Amino acid sequence: MRHAVAAAAIALTGLAFAAPAHADKAPVYTGTFSNTAVQGHDPVAYFTEGRPVKGSRDFTTEYEGAEFRFASQENLETFLLDPEKYAPQFGGYCAWAISEGYTAKGDADHWAIVDDRLYLNYNKNIQTRWEQDRAEHIDKANTNWPEVLK
Repeated sequence: MRHAVAAAAIALTGLAFAAPAHADKAPVYTGTFSNTAVQGHDPVAYFTEGRPVKGSRDFTTEYEGAEFRFASQENLETFLLDPEKYAPQFGGYCAWAISEGYTAKGDADHWAIVDDRLYLNYNKNIQTRWEQDRAEHIDKANTNWPEVLK
């Protein structure tokens, strides 16, 4: 019995020093069990091919703590020249959610390029809402970013 009480006391003492459960979110959305941005899609391809294209593990780089994949060495080199241009805005989190003051996953299949910047949305319904007034949502998201990561 004493050992059980002592073990419980030690376990509870450890909780006092544990990291908070609400730790800051990563600056780039990668999903729970991954470190890959844009669900493995090549962010440059949205600009050059006008569609999502899966990247390859043969052409990768780390940016903002996440792994970005590319369909070709050329696209990787293009990204490296100006990663801020090609990486999705708001770290690939849903642009509409950021405009509303919280984070949600961005989906590589629900995207838009606005003013030469890539934006992702959670799903088709959310993208439809976002498209009703992109400029306002982008302005609000710019105001909320990066505070929503805290």
